[in-house]
Amino acid sequence: MSKRPNFLFFMADQLRPDHLGCYGNAMVRTPSIDRLAERAWIADRFQVASPVCMPNRATLVTGRMPSLHGVRGNGYGLALRANTFVEVLRRAGYRTALVGKSHLQNITGLAPLLPREPRERERGEAQFADSGRYDQESAPLWRRDAGCEVDLPYYGFDTVRLSIGHGDDAEGHYRRWLRAQRADADTLIGRANALPTPDIELSRCGQAWRTRLPETLYPTSWCAEEAVACLDAFARADAPFFLLCSFADPHHPFTPPGRYWSMYEPQRMALPHSFQAPHCRPPRQVRLLWQERDEGRARKDTHDAFACTEREAREAIALNLGMITCIDDAIERVLEALARLGLDGRTVVAFTSDHGDLMGDHQLLLKSPIHYQGLIRAPFLWRDPDLARPGRSGALAGTLDIARTVLARAGAPAYNGMQGVSLLPLIEGTSRHTRKALLVEQESQRTIPGFEPPMRMRTLVTARHRLTVYEEDDDGELYDLDADPDELDNLWESPQHAGIRATLLHALACAMISHAETSPFPSARA
Repeated sequence: MSKRPNFLFFMADQLRPDHLGCYGNAMVRTPSIDRLAERAWIADRFQVASPVCMPNRATLVTGRMPSLHGVRGNGYGLALRANTFVEVLRRAGYRTALVGKSHLQNITGLAPLLPREPRERERGEAQFADSGRYDQESAPLWRRDAGCEVDLPYYGFDTVRLSIGHGDDAEGHYRRWLRAQRADADTLIGRANALPTPDIELSRCGQAWRTRLPETLYPTSWCAEEAVACLDAFARADAPFFLLCSFADPHHPFTPPGRYWSMYEPQRMALPHSFQAPHCRPPRQVRLLWQERDEGRARKDTHDAFACTEREAREAIALNLGMITCIDDAIERVLEALARLGLDGRTVVAFTSDHGDLMGDHQLLLKSPIHYQGLIRAPFLWRDPDLARPGRSGALAGTLDIARTVLARAGAPAYNGMQGVSLLPLIEGTSRHTRKALLVEQESQRTIPGFEPPMRMRTLVTARHRLTVYEEDDDGELYDLDADPDELDNLWESPQHAGIRATLLHALACAMISHAETSPFPSARA
């Protein structure tokens, strides 16, 4: 393969693979992504390192698990001293740019949730905070300071154009651009200014609203426009590039603009099989969420998962698909620019997301520390101009592998402490060797039904099973994904599967050891 290709990476937020046509969804319209997939290598078993935005995005750029890079959950900024594969490319002569959602630092500007007592916070930390700015993606700061900017390079990116937040009410460079386009911009965005939608149940709890923004002014369209501008600049430079085009959709709140709002009819949306199927020994937090809904106590106005009705699930799926088609149209604009500039013949194009969404699975919406496949799987497409023929693989792969794969394709060395493996042998078809298991980590400082915060859990995914354990808890989960792909029958307490559980627990312990820190190198002698 030719060395030093360009890279164009598309990333969506909270998009599950089975909501794309190339992964078998017959309802959604994603012609651009599907055409990309026709010439791409497709990973069918692509697992995230953590089904939470910040930890998994930090894993993507560092090639390290959350327990090592320190972004254990949302709200922990990635250390400014952290090495990233983007920085390696930059030092190797690549021009690097990020447009859209970054989320490598805290976007809310809120103080830590834990510990709750001020006296405990005054005791200090085991590690001193790095010097430097950890407020560079703070939406409140961007609102207050008209001159707020990012210090460059930013985790290896020489150019950064930020869209901070979700839905139509995003901050950062996007909001400044929007106000430059329309003097009345602030009257077009947000739930308070939305068009009436009395027929949409999710609008009552603030999880959906019909934006007054036209399609051309929506954050997804802006992100594509910024990506095209970067490509125009790259085409004039005598250097390879890495461009991350990161869409903040289809994350909730669901606010697809214009025609995308009504593109899909909720009543025509099929519910997941697990919505109505009987469950055997479901996890405790799932049972408690069902109970809250049935007793009229469900919290539906937060970022956390809640048990939904059939109507709410169909609405969420329809609006979510509208946002995905909006992204697909934006991707088409960027790919057309890539071809127009004569760059497509030497550019690797990839597509992924940071994690999935429950989207009605097991009668649940949004996300929570519940490692069903709808949350921990993501799409991954890799179209390489030097790839002899496209392919599809069911081998275990994941976000942890992206950094090594990009560096290997660029002919740049991986650094000590980087984890994961290069997927190039699988992509090129030179090897079918696959790993035996993948580790998924999650910690949450939020209140989770049935658990005292902070809640910590670890999951091991093998070719056949998914095992999940919780800190200081006798409960766990074990599913045979071959016999039970919808994860309806929890085998954790099954006497017939005690041997498999013991084997997988040992494999989980081994996986956690193998993902322990190796950086920096030790001295020759202690």
